[in-house]
Amino acid sequence: MSDARTTTAARSDILVERRGSAGLITLNRPKALNALSLPMVKDLLQTLRAWRDDPLVALVAVRGTNKVGRPGTPESLFGGFCAGGDIRFFHQAALAGDAALDEFFTEEYTLNHLIQTYPKPLIAFMDGIVMGGGMGLSQGARVRIVTEHTKMAMPETNIGLFPDVGGGYFLSRCPGHVGEYLALTGEVIGADDAIAFGLADVKREAASLPALWERLADQNFASAAAAEQWIATELIADTARSTWAGGQIDSYFSLLRVKHIIDALEGAQDPWALKTAATLRKRSPLMLHVALEQIRRARGMSLADDLRMERDMVNHCFHLRAGAVGETVEGIRALAIDKDYQPKWNPARIEDVKPGMADAFFVSPWTADSHPLRELR
Repeated sequence: MSDARTTTAARSDILVERRGSAGLITLNRPKALNALSLPMVKDLLQTLRAWRDDPLVALVAVRGTNKVGRPGTPESLFGGFCAGGDIRFFHQAALAGDAALDEFFTEEYTLNHLIQTYPKPLIAFMDGIVMGGGMGLSQGARVRIVTEHTKMAMPETNIGLFPDVGGGYFLSRCPGHVGEYLALTGEVIGADDAIAFGLADVKREAASLPALWERLADQNFASAAAAEQWIATELIADTARSTWAGGQIDSYFSLLRVKHIIDALEGAQDPWALKTAATLRKRSPLMLHVALEQIRRARGMSLADDLRMERDMVNHCFHLRAGAVGETVEGIRALAIDKDYQPKWNPARIEDVKPGMADAFFVSPWTADSHPLRELR
């Protein structure tokens, strides 16, 4: 990187800026809710690797732009972090047999691993929508800032997918059986629940974020350690951790099988339980079983092994049943392409998923030496 104290560059749909000792990244695809494309993922990888090795960069911060604001004004920034991967691209590439689809997931999961293991403090400004791939960008951050506008979820079962981007790793480490609950339902949570579930660190008013961003840019830290000390003092020293009371979630989502969970929910007299059951009935029955198995396997896995497992799983989502007959392609069609919201799941009901159907998703199509994520440690 240049020795200049301020450098700015536009790459694909991200803006990259070096100010003082801070590396600043802005996801700049607001009309698509900052959904990640393959060029964006590649540019994020290139930028973060360069800053990792640059002694002049002591910390990194990432935010998203907001399509509501006026360009060039403070309100055009923040307000939306990242809605996930570009599912329209997934659909088009899957039907076309485009190899870029496989490349996307390999590169994205490599990026997720880099963020989770980054040696310098990384601060994620998780304002607005933080879903799917947006969670993959933020969950490995040293400080995860949420606001009154944060809408967080891993909603992949809604499109016949599973909570990937390391979702097995970070959801399985939520308290109790919250991970199973969030993975299966795709429930959207706000800032307070995010903090209580261990998926965020700090809650700030959205209006205060531009000033905080500028403070980061104005600092001149001698090292990453100095930046870490500033973060501990200025950002998280007086943050109160919300108390989680999870008996209701645990009583259902600790059960052994999806059928046991749905039977218990539907047999309850509790409005929350009945609403949750109705939500699960809308999701892909097969992918509910896959996601439940994913979370429970991941509890005993390292991050690298979890990401390798998820790379196997996502390969099967698009190639186990090729083309339009796969759950993921059908789910995206119903949600984002035709928008009829009537996916034709196969099997159609939770009761129709036979024992062992989910097992195929956990069989790697690669040997250990040929796995696309073999170098992750």
